[in-house]
Amino acid sequence: MRFHTRKWVKPQDLNPNGSLFGGRLLEWIDEECALYSIIQLENPKVVTKFMSEINFKSSASQGDIIEIGIDVVKFGNASLTLRCEVRNKMSRETIITIENIVMVSLDKNGKPRAHGKSKIEYVKDRLKD
Repeated sequence: MRFHTRKWVKPQDLNPNGSLFGGRLLEWIDEECALYSIIQLENPKVVTKFMSEINFKSSASQGDIIEIGIDVVKFGNASLTLRCEVRNKMSRETIITIENIVMVSLDKNGKPRAHGKSKIEYVKDRLKD
């Protein structure tokens, strides 16, 4: 799993119990998956279609640094299925896992658009062409 982004848990990210609010974490995950998909599919019009079961395994507290990791599960015709794990940067303890997040590439009319991708591409490899 590649961990792409780090977030610092701040007071505004906490729930009334003093731990990281799950909704804030899901917002960060959704944004990270969108950015990853936009880059992979080379299309700025990407939306989240589906998230499978969300498994909260531990919590994070104010001042913790978390990492968001993403792996590609599969490439569909117009979609990209991702897996996500979020962990505490310092302790490496897993905070949340989501096994399937489906992102869909759209055309200018908001309809699914075939992307023609079948494997992970890195920007450095695209620059060689």
